[in-house]
Amino acid sequence: MDEELYKEHILEHYRNPHNKRELPYANIQGSASNPICGDDVAIYINLSGEHRLIEVSFLGEGCVVSQAAGSMLTDKLRGMELRDVKLLSPGDIYSMLAVRISPARVNCALLSYEALSNGLKKLDSNQ
Repeated sequence: MDEELYKEHILEHYRNPHNKRELPYANIQGSASNPICGDDVAIYINLSGEHRLIEVSFLGEGCVVSQAAGSMLTDKLRGMELRDVKLLSPGDIYSMLAVRISPARVNCALLSYEALSNGLKKLDSNQ
């Protein structure tokens, strides 16, 4: 299992994360943490006037899986329309990671998705 977990594409995203920075004036910001392991992720999104995600970034600390998932998710989100982002599911995160996630790592794998979901809930509650 560990051999699968640390496939090269996950390690590459962990070592050289894409989009890892704060967007100080983000339209959408959500965060999540895993109290069991201490991992945390914040997602930042700027929308165009047409509700397309034009800037997407994340900040976080934690294990290979949680940080690689943040990097991969922000790559996936850039350019998407907001209505399509709202249709994403945990299955999309698993597909992105492309490895079997053990039950002990599920919360780590989905931490960025949870941060995104929290940000979308805040956006919806403010509209």
